[in-house]
Amino acid sequence: MTTCAERDRVQLFVTCVVDQFFPEVGEAVVRVLRALDVEVEFDTSQTCCGQPAFNSGFWDDARPVARRLLGQLDPTVPVVVPSGSCAAMIRNYYEDLFADDPVNTARVKALAPKIYEFSEYLVDKIGLARVQRLVETGSTETGVVFHESCHAKRELDVDVQPKSLIDLAPGLKRVEMAQAEVCCGFGGTFAVKYADISGAMLKDKLDNIEACGAEVVAACDTSCLMHIRGGLQRRDSSVRTAHIAELVAQTLRGA
Repeated sequence: MTTCAERDRVQLFVTCVVDQFFPEVGEAVVRVLRALDVEVEFDTSQTCCGQPAFNSGFWDDARPVARRLLGQLDPTVPVVVPSGSCAAMIRNYYEDLFADDPVNTARVKALAPKIYEFSEYLVDKIGLARVQRLVETGSTETGVVFHESCHAKRELDVDVQPKSLIDLAPGLKRVEMAQAEVCCGFGGTFAVKYADISGAMLKDKLDNIEACGAEVVAACDTSCLMHIRGGLQRRDSSVRTAHIAELVAQTLRGA
């Protein structure tokens, strides 16, 4: 057992969607990190990263929101984010947002390398061997299909990491599906502005999910899962949704 001084320490940026709609995902992230002897810091006053306004073209509205978050995060401590899109926003787009602001540009450059999507942190920083020591052996297998969220895959290069966590658990069997890399149609405000296109994309995604025979569809983003879950429920489908953090938490010994 490591001493407190030797423990890994992270900051949790929980994101708006997790905070408002899926607090159980944030709780799962904390359970997993603490089980791995990682000290978790969480500022309860944190709000949004500014992504909705930024993606809609309202950069002047996004800046004060992003500036507030920048001031709350310590650039010397890794930040774990249970969302590929929010992690990508901070790591890849804050520098553009503050291009005319030298003070905050310097803060972004110091912070960006410390931003990790949840599964990325577990696999690339903690290591699979350390995670595997905590995994409970399972006698029954649950079929899990992984939806490759756009931001995580394309903007963070996070794809192998969550899949390797699923493959690590004896009680989970990863199932392949057609067009796993294709968008589910949510895309934040895209689903509102272009509802018909979004709905058609979702239909294709749901068809592929149900065709592969998995019992659970997992992803790194609760926003994608919210969109997919709504579609599955309207179909009266038996397929469940789960964030990758929830799956990992469920496989830990004693869970």
